[in-house]
Amino acid sequence: MTLNEVRSRYLSFFSKRGHTVIPSSSLIPENDPTTLFTGSGMQPLVPYLLGKNHPAGARLVDSQKCFRSMDIEEVGDNRHTTFFEMLGNWSLGDYFKEEQLPWFFEFLTDPKEGVDLDPNRLYITVFAGEEKFKLPRDTQSAALWRGLFDKKRIQAAEAVIGSEENGYIRGIKPGERIFYYDAKKNWWSRAGTPEHMPEGEPGGPDSEVFYEFTHISHDKAYGEHCHPNCDCGRFLEIGNSVFMQYLKKGQSFELLPKQNVDFGGGLERIAMVSEGNNDIFSTNHKELLRQLEQYSKKTYGKNQNDTRAMRIVADHIKASVFLIADGAMPGNVERGYIVRRLLRRAVRYADLLGIPPGTLEKFTQGVVEEYHAAYTALRERERIIEDTIAKEEERFRETLTKGIREFEKFIEEKGSISGEAAFTLFTTYGFPLELTKELADERGVSVAEKEFNEHMRHHRELSRAGSEQKFRGGLADTAEKTVRLHTAHHLLLRALQIVLGPEVKQRGSNITQERLRIDFSYGAKMTKEQIAEVEKIVNEKIEEDLPVIRTEMSREEAEKLGAEHEFGQKYPERVSVYSVGPKGATSEDPKFNGRYSIEFCGGPHVSHTSELAEGGRHFKIQKEEAVSAGIRRIKAVLA
Repeated sequence: MTLNEVRSRYLSFFSKRGHTVIPSSSLIPENDPTTLFTGSGMQPLVPYLLGKNHPAGARLVDSQKCFRSMDIEEVGDNRHTTFFEMLGNWSLGDYFKEEQLPWFFEFLTDPKEGVDLDPNRLYITVFAGEEKFKLPRDTQSAALWRGLFDKKRIQAAEAVIGSEENGYIRGIKPGERIFYYDAKKNWWSRAGTPEHMPEGEPGGPDSEVFYEFTHISHDKAYGEHCHPNCDCGRFLEIGNSVFMQYLKKGQSFELLPKQNVDFGGGLERIAMVSEGNNDIFSTNHKELLRQLEQYSKKTYGKNQNDTRAMRIVADHIKASVFLIADGAMPGNVERGYIVRRLLRRAVRYADLLGIPPGTLEKFTQGVVEEYHAAYTALRERERIIEDTIAKEEERFRETLTKGIREFEKFIEEKGSISGEAAFTLFTTYGFPLELTKELADERGVSVAEKEFNEHMRHHRELSRAGSEQKFRGGLADTAEKTVRLHTAHHLLLRALQIVLGPEVKQRGSNITQERLRIDFSYGAKMTKEQIAEVEKIVNEKIEEDLPVIRTEMSREEAEKLGAEHEFGQKYPERVSVYSVGPKGATSEDPKFNGRYSIEFCGGPHVSHTSELAEGGRHFKIQKEEAVSAGIRRIKAVLA
């Protein structure tokens, strides 16, 4: 079945059983600063699973768009994707195991209302219990499954499979179909296993359904024995029913007064197994693969390297189309950085396939054609998405040329590529490690991959905290364009104080290669005249070719000088201060006489303001708007 057929049947199946169909939430989470993207079906429904009443009632069903940035590097095999849809049905204190498990089994196996899977291919896992917390084995779910298989005249013996610690010491024996696993596999809470849950956290056992690809043999590289949770490729999880029934109290658990069902099933996975297919791309990216074959003159599945490249381009384009449609535009920080990374990897692998430059935007059509019936915003925003992808490809091709020049410099200076150099090529020029290694191989030099991975590990830690590519002072990176805008930011803040009054203080900043953004305290909308006057002052200071000077001093001394600093920011005892002007000023002047601007700042900056005017650029305010009560925001450029 196609994606659209599976989705439609699922929503219809549960709608007939009293569920209200709710729309997918955006890939950009609402009112959730802890994460950049919606990464699971249950994420938008957490408040309701924790007790809040849902306006649509106690029985809900949906297909939720999801994106997982941590899987970017995994894409290329036959089952990993960054974008996917999660089918979900939910009981908020209504029905429980006795209804959920038979319904899902019926949906999977029924030829009229469901997807007509062979029940002989289905295997089940359930919770084995946790002695330490006196959490019982989930024999109720096992008994329900046994009864469902019995109706299909299928033997369904139970088995305790073991745990990760003991290496799953046994595999599947004839007749076994229901397997008990420990809490690491079949327990759900937001905090993980029962041991790691804080007091007051809800959780419960879950029951997962796996599909067996009988044409795939076990690979002992993944362990001596095969079992449903084995990673060898023989089994694929297609659905998970979470039974949220416990609340942690101290070091024990008690039953929740209202018990919930949280089901999640991979739409793409169910579609692929409905074909008996173990390749998620050939089922769910058909139109994209057809376009890729057309433009590359290559055949999907014929050559391993070409097939991997096609999967990466197809996945990254599909994910980018949905992210851009939901408002995540390419940039240097946070969500924008992820979108930019996806598109730049897509450009690189399209090049490896021999696809002509400037083609990437055309692949938008394949995604829109497949999904516009379910997600009408794709058709409405198709032109914006195409233009965004085209501009990002063009921009990357410019940095690609610069990045190769930088690569050559590293080779010339060191004779090899250090981990730090490879990381710089990745973060500043968008070079994936694969590209750096390919270029190095061509020249017969080495890449310090282990050192690069250490840099990446630290980088990912920042990413998980929602801080991708954030540098000191709100800078997205230390590229030349960003540095110029950083200096313009200092000129702007002082000009705002001159025009609007000394009470203006910085309340936040963000600076990329494209624009600067400043949040500042001020109680009214700026007039056109005030904006024009601020622009005039900044451009005058640029024309005056004033020196930009860094001085290190004590925090107390800097405060006495009246150096500007961001509200609420903590500074060390010794600080770096950047000042602007007057002509002829140096860091040796202890009184800071005649300085136009003085700020706490770690840099970097240009050495003279005239550098901001290179290429005939002028400072221009693009937008002035309210952020919150008493806080305004300006976005400005050098153009």
